Amino acid sequence: MPVEVDVVGTAEAFSSVAVRAQITGELTSVNFEQGQDVQAGQVLFTLDRRPLEAALTQAESNLRRDIAQANNARAIAERLDDLVERGISTKAERDTAVATATALEAQVGANTAAVENAKVQLQYATIRAPLAGRTGALMVNTGNLVRANDQTPLVVINQIAPMYVSFGIPENVLPDLRRYMAQGSLQVEATPTGDGGPPATGRITFVDNTVDQSTGSIKVKGTFANADRKLWPGQFVNIAVRLSTERSAIVAPTAAVQMGPQGEYVFLVKQDKTVEMQPITVARAAGADTVIKAGLRPGDVVVTDGQLRLVPGSRISVKTTEGSKDPS
Repeated sequence: MPVEVDVVGTAEAFSSVAVRAQITGELTSVNFEQGQDVQAGQVLFTLDRRPLEAALTQAESNLRRDIAQANNARAIAERLDDLVERGISTKAERDTAVATATALEAQVGANTAAVENAKVQLQYATIRAPLAGRTGALMVNTGNLVRANDQTPLVVINQIAPMYVSFGIPENVLPDLRRYMAQGSLQVEATPTGDGGPPATGRITFVDNTVDQSTGSIKVKGTFANADRKLWPGQFVNIAVRLSTERSAIVAPTAAVQMGPQGEYVFLVKQDKTVEMQPITVARAAGADTVIKAGLRPGDVVVTDGQLRLVPGSRISVKTTEGSKDPS
């Protein structure tokens, strides 16, 4: 029998990015449909490039002008070095020429940086997807003026393959969880509410470092490949964490277990077809089966239906197939 922890969790995007403009400008095109899957690097939006191209052209022109002036100033300084050695010019004139050349060379460096900045600003006019994922609702349309780092994103992209599922487990289960994780990765199954298909299977990849004192639970995350898009961000899912498998467990149908004033019990069928109330100790329930810690032995026969009509000593007939009874 599997040793499992059953809880309710929430599906989360593996990564989520709010796409915003880094410059202010008119939105000239939207190159995707909202709700569409996009690839990393795919062009999503373009802004008006004309002011940025003009700024780049101006910066490049200023750089060429300053390079020419710096080259001329350096040549003058070198000529004055020769004239000073020959006694024709003064050291003050040479020092002034050297300072002028140095200043112009510094201006060249500043304008070089201005050109690079203008190129970066021009790149910002093309907004690309930072990751592969699924787009959400489009918040702006072509023709709108968008502002740099506006509070409202242009669109939000969620990466849903792979996918996280976040859930909390009781703190008393944490020692067992850590012990089994030390032996190897733990499997976790997630079934969306109302989904009758097979569960999605993943692995536990994160255990929080703090127990939530308000709930007495600790946050755990499982990672799922989610290639079939079975899980969706924000969705509630039923979680089953398989810690280990118990060998040679004594198991009874969950339908046989009853609750009485003295605790849990089953109706045990004796050889003469009469029943008696047998107190039991339940270790845990796993779906349609319950693991019995004490009170039953392998091979015991228990009643799974009609217990409300029974009292100790009642004689029963056993249903063997639909509509038929044991001939005894």
